Amino acid sequence: MMRIKSWILWGVTALSFFFSVHAYAVLDIQLTDGISRAVPIAVVPFEHESFINDATRQLSKVISHDLAISGQFRLLPMANVSQNPFTAAAVDYQFWRQQKVDDVIVGQIKQVSFDRYQVTVGLVDLYRGALSPTKTLLDEQFTVSKNELRGLAHHISDLIYEKLTGERGIFSTRLAYVLVTKGIDGKKQYSLQVSDMDGYNAKSIMVSPQPIMSPAWSPDGKKIAYVTFETKLPEIYVSNVMTGERRKVTSFPGINGAPAWSPDGSKLAVALSFTQGNPNIYVIDLASAKLSQITRDGAINTEPAWAPDGRSLVFTSDRGGNPQIYRVNLATLQTSRVTFDGNYNASASFLPDAKNIVLLHRGDTRFNIAVLDLGSGVVTEITKAGRDDSPAVAPNGKMVAYATQYGGNGVLAMVSTDGNVKLRLPDVQGIVQEPAWSPYTAG
Repeated sequence: MMRIKSWILWGVTALSFFFSVHAYAVLDIQLTDGISRAVPIAVVPFEHESFINDATRQLSKVISHDLAISGQFRLLPMANVSQNPFTAAAVDYQFWRQQKVDDVIVGQIKQVSFDRYQVTVGLVDLYRGALSPTKTLLDEQFTVSKNELRGLAHHISDLIYEKLTGERGIFSTRLAYVLVTKGIDGKKQYSLQVSDMDGYNAKSIMVSPQPIMSPAWSPDGKKIAYVTFETKLPEIYVSNVMTGERRKVTSFPGINGAPAWSPDGSKLAVALSFTQGNPNIYVIDLASAKLSQITRDGAINTEPAWAPDGRSLVFTSDRGGNPQIYRVNLATLQTSRVTFDGNYNASASFLPDAKNIVLLHRGDTRFNIAVLDLGSGVVTEITKAGRDDSPAVAPNGKMVAYATQYGGNGVLAMVSTDGNVKLRLPDVQGIVQEPAWSPYTAG
C-alpha cells in the first residue's frame, strides 16, 4: 500500500482537459451496510421518462439510487405496486400508507423543445402532523437539456434529503481520484479523474506515465491542486477543472507535496524539503507566491490540513518517534500534539464542526479510518477492514470517502462518520486511490 512504500511521499506524491471518458471509470456504488431504522419511502417512476433510453438519466432511477446509498432510506420495490401517480395531488394517502411507506416522490417529464425538458417533482409526507397540515414538502419545476437530466436528478435528491433529514445532501458533489491502469505495453498509466459523487460521468483531466498524487479541491470547486512526477521529480500544479488551464505552483529541489487549500482559497499549505532535507510545512500565497515556513525541525512533517476558520493547521509528523497528528497555530506557530491513541496516525482533516477530525489510525497492526474527538481525545474507528487509506470528508461532514482493498484490487469506499453506513465503489479495470471530495459549490 502507498503508506508502506513511503509515508513521506504519501501526500507528496500534460493536462488533457476531459481527455476521455473511460468505461472502467464508471463506479457502481454498492451499499454494504445501512442504518437499521431507515425511513421507508417510495420513488414512483416519472411520467414519460421511459423515452429516455439511457437508464443513468432516468430521474426516478437516479433519485432512488441516491437515496438508497445514503443508508438513510429504505426504498419500496415498485414492480408490483398497482398505483403510479405523477403529481402530488394524485397521491392516494390511504393506499400508500398501506404500502408501509412514510413518503412518496412523484414526477413528470415533458419535452418542450428539441433538447429542452420540463421536469416537475413532488414529495409527499403521508404522516405530517396537525401542526403542519401541508403534506406536500416539495413541489418544484425545472427546465433543462437532456445532458443535464442526471445532474438535475442529483439536485432533486439533495432537496429531498434535506427536507427529510434536515441535513444538506451531497449527491451533486463530485469526487477526484487517481486511477492507475496498465497500457498495452504493460506499463502503468496514471490519470486524475473527476466523477459525480456516485462515480458516473468520470473524466480524465490529466494522464501521465508518471505518478499523480494528492488531489485537493479548491473551496470554490473550480480548481484542483495535485502533485505530478511527469518530469520525474515531484511538482505541485493547480488545474482549472473547466478550462483545463494549469499553473505550476512549486518546483523546489526535493519534496514538493501534500497541497491543501486554505478555506478562502488564497493559499496552499504544502510540504517542502528544499531547506533542511526533511519535509517541513509551508504556506504559499497564490497571488504573490510569498512562502512562509510553518515548521522548522528535523522531523518528517507533511499532510497539512486547515481548520475551518483558517487559523490553524493539523499535520502529520514523526517527531515523537512514529507518525502522529499535531496542530499548529498559524499566528503564534505554537504546536501541540493531538493524537496519543495508536502507534500510527496520519492523513487528518477536520469535520465542518471543527470539533472532530477524521484520520488514518493504526491501533495495533491494522489501518482503519477513525474519528477523533478533539475535546475528549477519544478515537473511534469507523472502518474495520484493516487496509484503508486516504480519508476524504464530504462537505456536509456526514460521509468519508477512502481507498481500500477489495477482491485483490484497489477501490474506493465510503463510510458515514458515525460508522453506521458503508458503501463500496468497485472498479475492476484499474486501481483507484487517493479520493478528494469536492465542496458544495463544484460546478
